[in-house]
Amino acid sequence: MISLAGRDILHSWGKFVFTGVGLGLLIGVTLVMAGVYRGMVDDGQALLDNSRADLWVVQQDTMGPYAESSNLADDAWRQLMALPGVARAANVTYFTMQVRAREHDVRAMVVGIAADATPGAPGAPPYLIAGRHITRGHYEAVADIASGFALGEAITIRRHRYTVVGLTRRMVSSSGDPMVFIPLKDAQQAQFLKDNDAIEAARRRTAANPAFNRPGVPGLLEAVNAAQSASTSVNAVLVRLAPGADADALARDIERSLRLTVHTRAQMQEILVSKLIATSARQIGMFLAILAIVSAAIVAFIIYTLTMDKIREIAVLKLIGTRNLTIAWMILQQALALGLIGFAVGKISATWSAPIFPKYVLLIPQDSVMGFLAVMGICAAASIVAIRMALRIDPAEAIGG
Repeated sequence: MISLAGRDILHSWGKFVFTGVGLGLLIGVTLVMAGVYRGMVDDGQALLDNSRADLWVVQQDTMGPYAESSNLADDAWRQLMALPGVARAANVTYFTMQVRAREHDVRAMVVGIAADATPGAPGAPPYLIAGRHITRGHYEAVADIASGFALGEAITIRRHRYTVVGLTRRMVSSSGDPMVFIPLKDAQQAQFLKDNDAIEAARRRTAANPAFNRPGVPGLLEAVNAAQSASTSVNAVLVRLAPGADADALARDIERSLRLTVHTRAQMQEILVSKLIATSARQIGMFLAILAIVSAAIVAFIIYTLTMDKIREIAVLKLIGTRNLTIAWMILQQALALGLIGFAVGKISATWSAPIFPKYVLLIPQDSVMGFLAVMGICAAASIVAIRMALRIDPAEAIGG
């Protein structure tokens, strides 16, 4: 049997193709939005994987360095290393700021690690794509390539300048900001110390305080000023377990003996996904729902319009004995064809535009399959209005004018 849907599409192919392209752009936006969410989850997963840690030891009653502020003494790692089941422990600091270079500035997560940290040490970048790791105690940096910094480039963090000696890839924060690694001592100064004017004002207040400036106690004022000018805090201690050690049991031992909060990998993943990106996920879900409704409205409108344009033709088909099922299948075919064109355009546009977005967009095959099924379902549902209208057409309209 001649394809009535195909002949009708060829008859009004311009309107059909342009509608399919417009629908495809909406579908492309939908796929990109789903990819943005997948990218956010993957960024959080990459953050945990790249930290190379099994336990995150943080300030008591806090959710860890990625979710909120955490402050603990930088000698806590020694106590942790004394516990059975701990293979390695490393201090680390995290803070987000604008890192300045000569030509531009970049919002980045600055990570403080031990200057002699090996590639496999907790918190250190596990691999480099160019350059070398940090070997000096001050003023060297390793940056993620997404920051745009180049080898040998000078960058400014707070009051000091650092030379980029190494580049890495996919070392990002949970929000997608590239990481910049610097020596731990420098990071402590940058994060916890005050600026020069604030330090000078604090020293004047200390000197004016008779409790700290006693004539009979030489050296007291200098000791207090030195304590105010030194930083002994870190945000977390990353712990690597020994083979066979139980993470949950060791976490309970640390919390009980050291009065600190410990998060296992599963808990940190729950914090990153359920706490940090939960609001963004709900917002993306609302956008996807709105785009689905708009797409359904567009398909319903164009199929209804195409059906209205051929009322006389449908009446003739009924007059010569064409079954209602055949007419309904013709309209459904048009809707599904529109969905196929739209999905093809949307998939191509999403794949092409994903690398352009500033945030990481992860397009996975499962989302494409689900998107295709959703588009076909939406198009089939949107054709119901036109089908019902077509089935109510009186065959007499074919000869009645």
